[in-house]
Amino acid sequence: MESLSKLSGLTLLLLFLLSCSTFTSIEAYDALDPNGNVTIKWDVISWTPDGYVAVVTMFNFQQYRHIQAPGWTLGWTWAKKEVIWTMMGGQTTEQGDCSRYKGNTPHCCKKDPTVVDLLPGTPYNQQIANCCKGGVISSWAQDPANAASSFQVSVGAAGTSNKTVRLPKNFTLKAPGPGYTCGPAKIVKPTKYVSADKRRVTQALMTWNVTCTYSQFLAQKTPSCCVSLSSFYNDTIVNCPTCTCGCKNNATDPGSCIDPNTPHLQSVVSGAPGNQPLVQCTSHMCPIRVHWHVKLNYKEYWRVKITITNFNYRMNYSQWNLVVQHPNFDNLTKLFSFNYKSLTPYAGLNDTAMLWGVKFYNDFLSEAGPFGNVQSELLFQKDKSTFTFEKGWAFPRRIYFNGDNCVMPPPDAYPWLPNSSPQLNGMPILASA
Repeated sequence: MESLSKLSGLTLLLLFLLSCSTFTSIEAYDALDPNGNVTIKWDVISWTPDGYVAVVTMFNFQQYRHIQAPGWTLGWTWAKKEVIWTMMGGQTTEQGDCSRYKGNTPHCCKKDPTVVDLLPGTPYNQQIANCCKGGVISSWAQDPANAASSFQVSVGAAGTSNKTVRLPKNFTLKAPGPGYTCGPAKIVKPTKYVSADKRRVTQALMTWNVTCTYSQFLAQKTPSCCVSLSSFYNDTIVNCPTCTCGCKNNATDPGSCIDPNTPHLQSVVSGAPGNQPLVQCTSHMCPIRVHWHVKLNYKEYWRVKITITNFNYRMNYSQWNLVVQHPNFDNLTKLFSFNYKSLTPYAGLNDTAMLWGVKFYNDFLSEAGPFGNVQSELLFQKDKSTFTFEKGWAFPRRIYFNGDNCVMPPPDAYPWLPNSSPQLNGMPILASA
């Protein structure tokens, strides 16, 4: 147990991948991350007189969808009359009715416990490795070392051997809201652990996995972001479609949005009731807008500016990320002030990029206001066999913000080349970048 508690998140992930390579995909599919899921692994590490001690670890195998504050909530239903005697690295939200116990009182007696992570700053004697981050889990591509979260649970009134243990059922995962669907627990090969000196290998007494997949349709009824477009060769700015994320209706719902010119804006925002997004009044009513601007045309290169704007007065986005699909990402030459990782969900196809902020510089997207935006520029090299500004080719095919698909304008609304200049005749072409 002591050696287990010293394992880093990345080490646990690698051990898990080595010990089990079979995952089940259920009820959700993301074309840009076809194998993405959250896998919950239960490792029984010791038997007790009336049950067992297990380390439960959640691995976020999603490339770009992280679990942000206020963090994950994990629930399940016991198969028999199990109780939780003690926990480390996590806690249940309710104790339940433990009146039948005299003397030592269990941590939780509920048939369907709900567990949350402990907060940073928890005393060391209540921690285990990869716990106590307030339920925040990074995405696998962005920060694999922090893409896991663990807690330890001592279960009583349970089986005391591999043959008598009954697996929990009806798993639920909120991260922090709905969207995840979890399959049944399945027994897999026991996890193996390598000692610090790499001279000895031990293994769990029993291991089972639960796989949870995400669906944006289950998570929210309306979209959460939209895309606007513009270009140097056309004066038209294509805004997000009207009412993309809802419609402002100050007559019937005066608190549905906030006018940025409202006097004493901060007091109005802080006094607004509820926990739902409180967005700035716009035609699209989306909390997030991504703007793609085709900025410059060079002889052998072309340049794009991306701006992400937060219209939500109640949300700061830490460790945000953007996923963009465009055929010219196979020739991305330079990226300014963002991190970049190529995503290749399908062999031989390199048209998808994941972008995120530089730590301590622009990895924090502030709430709506003068500082509620981040931006960068991308320099692409032209491929003469495919490059064109015609028919909206220079605009992205798809954009995700924090794992949610953003609504694009209709293709017939894209900025088009002037009819008199189908081949960019007379348009500015610079000699070099």
